[in-house]
Amino acid sequence: MTGNLIYTVIALLMLISLVALATQKNLIKICIAITIFGAAVNFYLVALGYRSGGTVPIHYLAGENNIMVLPTPQCLTLTAIVIALATTALMFSLIVMIYKHYGTLEIDEIRRLHG
Repeated sequence: MTGNLIYTVIALLMLISLVALATQKNLIKICIAITIFGAAVNFYLVALGYRSGGTVPIHYLAGENNIMVLPTPQCLTLTAIVIALATTALMFSLIVMIYKHYGTLEIDEIRRLHG
């Protein structure tokens, strides 16, 4: 029963972030929506690597015949978290620079002020 619940939560997170990306005009809210989408993708990767009854993917701790969860999605997720942190920091620094230059965070105002 919980197998489908995980993917439902992931789809709901993705849907919320996509709706926010399509409807919001504030740059901070758009950045938060992108971050939520990245977290949903990471959650999806971890959910794909899960095996029912699996143990930690360390061979000398799990033994020879035990089922282990897949370590590759976990490694990809750790890499994606580091990349997402760097891109989020870059997005927020660009937002600060835009705010200093234009004095607003609304996309429509920035377009109007740009000319």
